[in-house]
Amino acid sequence: MNTSHINIIGIGAISGYGWGTAPLWDGLKSGKAAATLQHDVAAPNQNPVWLAKVPVGGDSADGTSRFGRALRGAAREAIEDALSRGWKPGKRVGLVHAVVLGEVDEWRNFYLHDEGQRRVRDYLTLMPSTPVYLLMQEHGFHGPAMNVGAMCASGNAGLITAKMWLNTGFVDDVVFVATDLSLTPENIEHFVKLGVGVVDVEPQDGCRPFQQGSRGFGMGEAATAFVLTGNDRGAYARVLGGSMSHDAFHATSINPNLTQVRACFDDALHNAGVSAKQVRYLNAHGPGTAQCDAAETAMLETVLGSQAQVYSVKPLTGHCQGAASAIETAAAVLGLERNIVPASPQVADGHPQLLDGFTAAEHGLTVKSSLGMGGHNSVVVLAPV
Repeated sequence: MNTSHINIIGIGAISGYGWGTAPLWDGLKSGKAAATLQHDVAAPNQNPVWLAKVPVGGDSADGTSRFGRALRGAAREAIEDALSRGWKPGKRVGLVHAVVLGEVDEWRNFYLHDEGQRRVRDYLTLMPSTPVYLLMQEHGFHGPAMNVGAMCASGNAGLITAKMWLNTGFVDDVVFVATDLSLTPENIEHFVKLGVGVVDVEPQDGCRPFQQGSRGFGMGEAATAFVLTGNDRGAYARVLGGSMSHDAFHATSINPNLTQVRACFDDALHNAGVSAKQVRYLNAHGPGTAQCDAAETAMLETVLGSQAQVYSVKPLTGHCQGAASAIETAAAVLGLERNIVPASPQVADGHPQLLDGFTAAEHGLTVKSSLGMGGHNSVVVLAPV
């Protein structure tokens, strides 16, 4: 068991609410979803759909790619935030980048508009190594840099990887970024066909985690960044521990016996060196699908002994796919500093321990769970400083 904690000292976030952590917090506080009605310019005769897409923005010097601009913009905000809070980068600053679908817009343009022809220099912008290299070059970091992917659980996977790097002395500090700007018409259509994506009504009508009448999730995009260090000074919150497991059961479904999900929760608490009684909040994966709600309800009532309260921010941010657990962790951590739990407003009858909107925080730990498509289970344990 490794009980050495790490600290989150810088945060950057780009979401459907806009560019920066301030728009994210203000949007969550409003209780209104980030999604707006979006028209597909390639199919103007189709009905508009509700999406929490990252709006146009960023630094033009970061290139023309929405993905690259968001990745570097979130990282830059987190690094500047950390420096303002007293962070002094060590000799080996590593980078962990959580990504599932990378330059989706640009690959789409490469095949559909460029017909597979580009100058070599422009083609290189499609490579997953390029935005990582540009970020490292911009800030003069020379530690290890890598991409990780575990579907919707990628954010938790990245935090756990960063913690391992720091605990072993492999690096002095870590910049962790999770990026997903993948809402192309084709991806949206297939999630709707899978029966989980809901884009024909406002998100809070369709996505009601742990409440009656939920149909699934609204779709969103995000880029989220954290600066992680072993130094307590200026920290927002602590990452005490975490765990991951795999169902090895089905491409889209959770194993109904929940053996591996339960083991992941148990192992995360053990790794963090805490007991279930210390957990006050479950920041759930909470996509509003029947099987995920059932699985996390079971964990709430068994592993956590019905002592914790539960919430999900997906009705507000949308399901941000590979960046989902990271943007949801950012919401929790921003709340920890403010002594607020940033829960979504309740819209229907729900679980008795479901929080209803912004709530004054009580003493205790927050568990962040994320259950990724394909059997990826992940849990991270967070604590206030």
